[in-house]
Amino acid sequence: MKNCILIGVAGGSGSGKTTISHNLVNAFKSEDAVLVEQDAYYKELTNLTLEEKAAVNFDHPNSIEFDLLKEHLKALIAGKAIERPVYDFTTHSRKEECVKIEPSKIIIVEGILLFAIPEIRELFDVKIFVDTDADEMILRRIERDMKERGRSFDSVKNQYLNTVKPMYLEFCEPSKRYADVIIPRGGENEVAINMLTSNLKTYLQNGVLG
Repeated sequence: MKNCILIGVAGGSGSGKTTISHNLVNAFKSEDAVLVEQDAYYKELTNLTLEEKAAVNFDHPNSIEFDLLKEHLKALIAGKAIERPVYDFTTHSRKEECVKIEPSKIIIVEGILLFAIPEIRELFDVKIFVDTDADEMILRRIERDMKERGRSFDSVKNQYLNTVKPMYLEFCEPSKRYADVIIPRGGENEVAINMLTSNLKTYLQNGVLG
């Protein structure tokens, strides 16, 4: 018998999945819920220059070390702590330090490609897809990448047109069919977030989803 519930939150870049995931985690005590981000598992690109790293297709499944993510999720399910990588988006590389994540009753994993990878998808007890209009997603991505990741408008635009949008249509959007719950409008959908939180609180109290 598992002593935890594993919840996957997927959706396009800028869909609001990160906001929803943080809202869910923050609704509980720190020992009751933890968050694992797919983006922390980008592969190390030590042999590439910064320019070559910037040209990598980071929205393709091959850019993520899913084997390590799977290993870590199975460890958390088994009640073992993990050392989660830390990825630096300004240099496109992993930092030397890691973040220790302790096992918890509620494990929330968020990422674009979670449901597109069968061996990752099958681990989840609940699969949530955040479905947001494309124009909203690109505007959120532009704001985030320019403010938080030091990117220029041209670099964000080119990356979106060359890789983000094509990879979303090829891998992310089709994976919506595997979702148990679809949330429209992203982090602004307070009704959906409140319903999910209520169900998870029932799980903590009774061991079953409401």
